[in-house]
Amino acid sequence: MLKPPTAYLTGYAEAHGAAPEVADNYIRHTRMGDPVLDSVLEEISSIAPADLHLFIKAGIEENEDKLKLAPEPLREFFRDLEEPEWLDYEAFRPGIKMFPENVDFMLAAFVAGVLVEGFSTTIAKSFAMTGRVASTSRRLRQNNRQLMEIFFPRALEREGDGWRLSVRVRFVHARIRQLIANSGDWDFESYGTPLSAANLGLAISVFSRRLLDFALLLGARLTEVEQESVMAVWRYSGYLMGIPDSILYTDSESAREIHKIAFMCEPPPDADSADMANALINAIPGVAKISNPTEQKKTIALAYRISRALIGNSLADSFNYPKTHVLGTLVSYRIKQRIQHWVKKTSITRSNNFLQLLNISIYDEEGVSYKMPDHVRHSFSSFW
Repeated sequence: MLKPPTAYLTGYAEAHGAAPEVADNYIRHTRMGDPVLDSVLEEISSIAPADLHLFIKAGIEENEDKLKLAPEPLREFFRDLEEPEWLDYEAFRPGIKMFPENVDFMLAAFVAGVLVEGFSTTIAKSFAMTGRVASTSRRLRQNNRQLMEIFFPRALEREGDGWRLSVRVRFVHARIRQLIANSGDWDFESYGTPLSAANLGLAISVFSRRLLDFALLLGARLTEVEQESVMAVWRYSGYLMGIPDSILYTDSESAREIHKIAFMCEPPPDADSADMANALINAIPGVAKISNPTEQKKTIALAYRISRALIGNSLADSFNYPKTHVLGTLVSYRIKQRIQHWVKKTSITRSNNFLQLLNISIYDEEGVSYKMPDHVRHSFSSFW
């Protein structure tokens, strides 16, 4: 057995007994970030933040005139970006085709299930350390935008916004990892590397397979082919986000295995996880632009019920969710959504769903923003 970060000792022992190879692989990645980009940012750490933003934008948007002014390590990074051998754009088609009609189920699953479950791991400690709980609304809208963008036709091709946003996330993670590591306040012995490859490998399994599981519980209807297509979309997005192949799932089965064993390895959720989960739920009315106080309370109460029904009482209780009975919550939600789908024409439903997701997503006037944080604490960082 390996020697894990101390926070993982108990969980790793149990997980190793269930699936030794998967558990060992997960623990190895707790001490790894993004080996390629972390090294690049370390080499160019002396350049001014404004120049870093400019060069990242030039590299992602293929502006060779500006990129040639960048430090050589960064130019080399963009030159070496290649499509993996396993990439198959045709595999994306079924998932992209079904997305508009099912986006309301996917969005509810994403916000009330995927994001809160994702914060039950030690990844919450990285976000808590930056103080980004106060900006949860903006983060939620950014997440919503990525969900939408990667399911546009051709979005993950080199010129697509899904590709650009995924690579941007890679830079943001690497930058935050660098700032946390250099702050002197991170407990490496207990938690390993901040925003580790293990954390992100587990997160992408949640973003993909658990997204489907939750959406199906909420009433989405997807064929096996469509489900595997969604997995293919998220897998390539995860690759673009810098998740190493060694911890990146290959299909639904491997994603389920990573999810199961990784959660066994992880320590129980603590106050940081609870703070992030509750902040996400309470951000929903603001993101949805609900201003009436009574409607805000109703929306939050419904979100808590749906979230508890999806993630289960045990995890919901660890997040200190309000105590509430959820029997029938998912059934009533499914019935309501199915009635809405039935009374509307398909084209209108799809249009309304996309408008809904557009309205609760971040779209800055300048397009995709490539600004990076320049301080470990969000409150001291320039706007990004």
